[in-house]
Amino acid sequence: IAIVSMACRLPGNVSTPEELWNLLQSGKDTTTDVPKDRWDAGKLYHPDPSVDGKSYCSRGSFLDSIHSYDASFFGISPREAQAMDPAQHLMLELVWEGFERAGYTKDKLSGSTTGVFVGVSNNGASTAVPPDLKGHSITGSASATISGRLSYTFNLQGPSMTIDTACSSSLVATHLACNALRQGECNMALAGGISLLLTPGIHIEFSRLRGISPDGRCRAFSEDTEGTGFSEGAAIVLLKRLSDAGPL
Repeated sequence: IAIVSMACRLPGNVSTPEELWNLLQSGKDTTTDVPKDRWDAGKLYHPDPSVDGKSYCSRGSFLDSIHSYDASFFGISPREAQAMDPAQHLMLELVWEGFERAGYTKDKLSGSTTGVFVGVSNNGASTAVPPDLKGHSITGSASATISGRLSYTFNLQGPSMTIDTACSSSLVATHLACNALRQGECNMALAGGISLLLTPGIHIEFSRLRGISPDGRCRAFSEDTEGTGFSEGAAIVLLKRLSDAGPL
C-alpha cells in the first residue's frame, strides 16, 4: 500500500504535513487552556472529582479555527451550513487538499471507485438546531453522515463508511481502507479521522473516573503519569495499491 497524499489540521496551528513535521522537531507542547469558543472552563472547574457536572481539568489541545469555511465552495447552502457539524466541513477541506496535493481534480475523480473510510470520535456536535433549520439537523450533525457527504460531494463510487472505535477510530479506518484496496473493492481510498472537543462532556466524565490528567497532558509510560489528555485533530491519507501508485 502506498500513501500518495496527505492533509491535516492539528493543534499548534498546524495546517500541513510539513508544519506537523516542524512541530515534532521543535518538541513544542500544544496543550492550552480551553478556548472561550468551546465552553466556559472557569465555571466548570472544581478540584473535587466527585462533584457532579464539574471537571478538575481546564486544559487540552485545540485547533485554532473550526468554524470558518466557504460552504458555497462545496455547493452547500447557507441554511444547511448553519446546521453542519464543524467536523463535516473540516473533512471536506482536508479531502479537497489531499486530492489537490496528489494532482487530482474533482472532474477526474468523479465516478471513480474511490473508497472513503473516516474515523470519528468525540465530535460532541449538538442535534438541537433552530426551527428554521429543521430538515438539516440529522445530515448536519450525525457522525455517520460524514463519509457519505464526502462520497457525495466528490461523486466517489467506492465503499463509504464512518467508524467509531473511540481512540483507535483512525487506525481502524486505515486498516479497513487497506483491506478494501487489497480485495479490489476500490482502486483508491481515503482514510483518516477527526476528533473535536465541542462540549465539556468528556472532561466531566473522565474527571469523575479520575482518568484525565489535571494539566491536560498525557504522559504515556511515564512514572509521573496522572491520566490521559484530550486533543482535537483531523487528518487524511490517500492510499493506493503500490502497483497502481505510479505517475498520474
